Amino acid sequence: MSRFQDKVAIVTGAAGGIGLATAKRLASEGARLVLVDLDEARVQAMLPAVLQCGAPEAMAAGCDVSQELQVEATVNAAMSRFGRLDAVVNNAGLMTFKPLQEFSGADWNAVLGVDLLGAFFFIKNAFRHMKPGGAIVNISSIHALQTEALVAPYAAAKAAMLSLTRSAAIEGKELGIRTNAILPGAIETPMLRNNPQVKSGVEHLSASDVGKPEDIAAVVAYLASDDAAFVQGACLTVDGGRLAGL
Repeated sequence: MSRFQDKVAIVTGAAGGIGLATAKRLASEGARLVLVDLDEARVQAMLPAVLQCGAPEAMAAGCDVSQELQVEATVNAAMSRFGRLDAVVNNAGLMTFKPLQEFSGADWNAVLGVDLLGAFFFIKNAFRHMKPGGAIVNISSIHALQTEALVAPYAAAKAAMLSLTRSAAIEGKELGIRTNAILPGAIETPMLRNNPQVKSGVEHLSASDVGKPEDIAAVVAYLASDDAAFVQGACLTVDGGRLAGL
């Protein structure tokens, strides 16, 4: 299956977890990849694995997604290398843990900068370069719908990302660009295991509650492909049914 043959995709937060799984999945379907991460050395080290999955070409880019000029430079570099842009997966994320009264404005700005503005900056630049048929997939979180203590900035940023997704879907429609969001539940990543609520057992997770990065990557591949040509502005929960329970 080569749904992404001759197509170019940017994936942020691509050095591990959902981002790397997504890059590998798109590579296996023929995409050329731009792997973006704050840790340039680490994401550069992921290139061989992505190429081994089937990507005809791939490049790595170090980028702080909260910095607009760095995002613009990254997209320009992708256009310079490949001459086109067909999909953007906004996956880079930052999650910090404190009681509300201990968060500072700087703490909030750091999380919002990565989790919300980073997605906006890539959407803005994608709108400038994508041709009709392009697709943007934003990785939000079930925290956008139901959350817990100690993660207020993250939950707020992920909720705002859903609104950004709807706005981008409305404005992108006339450009022929689709924007949709995925709300992952508990996924087996370092971010999940570093959550103090999980570490302490306050948040109990059964094995059936925890998905694999590849589970999210499969949904990304669908939403970014022409199979989802009539899916626009959707916010799809992918959590193994966890939120469906009473």
